[in-house]
Amino acid sequence: MRKTLFAAALVLVSSTSAFAADYAQAPGSRLTFAGTYQGEVFTGYFPGFATRLSFDPKQLAGAKLDVVIPMASATTENADYDGELRGSAFFDAGKFAQARYTATRFRALGGNQYAADGTLALRGVSKPVTLTFTWTPGARPVLAGKATVRRLDFGVGGGEWADTSLIPNAIAISTKVVFEPAP
Repeated sequence: MRKTLFAAALVLVSSTSAFAADYAQAPGSRLTFAGTYQGEVFTGYFPGFATRLSFDPKQLAGAKLDVVIPMASATTENADYDGELRGSAFFDAGKFAQARYTATRFRALGGNQYAADGTLALRGVSKPVTLTFTWTPGARPVLAGKATVRRLDFGVGGGEWADTSLIPNAIAISTKVVFEPAP
């Protein structure tokens, strides 16, 4: 009897994890940031970011998100901004080559809306960040999400740049990640 219960439990556990689909980022994905500098809107993006996701809307307990962001790839397409952005006052890309966002706690918000409660590691500092997103299933599913990062919590924009009248503390992050089945 015990062996039968154990075998049934083992089958149940292994079948539960089989529901989550593993995905890798596909072409057409984008990770952007936006804020203002002296009242003027600026936007930028990270062309070299890479995302892996294990996700099934019916099995959120097994979901995992991992995003690796190479800081030297950050660009606003403005040479003056980009040099400063990658330098020691902001991302310090020479010292902190990458940022990483990981999430293992997901919540359903209704419809195809979800929240990923994760941790952003940036400039040697790790802090909680929640990504809210829409999930569009299909052969190439899409995660379209938004988050707010408080830059000063991570030491981004120190010294003279810590003045929030020049650049607000809250920076808007948005992403559209197109996925394909992971190899």
